[in-house]
Amino acid sequence: MVRVIRFHEIGGPEVLRYEEIAVRALGPGEVRIRVDAIGLNRAEVNFRRGTYLEQPVLPAGLGTEASGEVLEVGPDVERWRPGDVVSVVPAFSQNDYPVYAEEAVVPAAALVARPEGMDPITGAAIWMPYVTVYGMVQEIVRVRPGDQVVVTAAVNSVGMAALQVLRHLGAVPIATAPSADQREALLAAGAAAVITDEDDLVDAIRTSTRGHGADLVLDAVGGPQVEALVRACAAGATVIVHGGLSGQPSPLPDGPYAPVWLRRYHVYEITTDAAALRRAEHFIRAGLATGAFTPIVDRVFDFDDIAAAHTYVDSPERGLGKPVVRVRHADA
Repeated sequence: MVRVIRFHEIGGPEVLRYEEIAVRALGPGEVRIRVDAIGLNRAEVNFRRGTYLEQPVLPAGLGTEASGEVLEVGPDVERWRPGDVVSVVPAFSQNDYPVYAEEAVVPAAALVARPEGMDPITGAAIWMPYVTVYGMVQEIVRVRPGDQVVVTAAVNSVGMAALQVLRHLGAVPIATAPSADQREALLAAGAAAVITDEDDLVDAIRTSTRGHGADLVLDAVGGPQVEALVRACAAGATVIVHGGLSGQPSPLPDGPYAPVWLRRYHVYEITTDAAALRRAEHFIRAGLATGAFTPIVDRVFDFDDIAAAHTYVDSPERGLGKPVVRVRHADA
């Protein structure tokens, strides 16, 4: 029996429960891992309250991002062996393979080897943000040196990874953030300019790009803001909406604006494509090896404090980077 976190009704953090269940037998292509750390994402918050892309099948588990050690491999698993230290990348439904647990069954295809010397906390914080960004700036479009790229909600883990990746590629990252209090931290993290909710978004982007407009927008917010982002683009630009923090529909603007390619994106486009995930893994490992990429962990919560962790993930007081949950084991 292992402890897991589940919920039997949609709602706030108070619906989360600790339960002891038996780990099921492995099927073909599956592995059992000891979970040492869990990467927290707003997707889990939305899943818990019934506002995510898919509805939870109750009682439901949570989570798609973790790090740990392989304990057992199922039939047809060739790459992994017990004792391998790994990270789990989001590549599956939370209904099928939840990782908020002391041990979890996950698809072998969703594992990547944890870089040598990397601790479990960092191993749970790295892959989703950098793979998400890689897909947008190398697979959907090819960012060029000098491209002026707007990164919305830049204080979250994907935004922080985007600033580093864009700098590495020679692009000019322009960050947006709710508050001017975050300006200095974002500039220190690599943003060339920071736009806050106090600014007129279109005017600020035009000013930051010296009238050129954005060549690319990586938008985690969606909603009505998309109209302004499109208006602030240069001709031939791309606006990629990869999140829905606003919780509102994303309309196209009326009237004249530059021809822009607008599309939605989900990290599953990369993580469920073996060849694309392999390319992403090589890209990220190279950035780590040179020091161009430095994973940023925001706060670390204990497994027993999951309600507080979920409250924090959904809070405007969040810091820069990725919140992580540490799972302590009695035999560790």
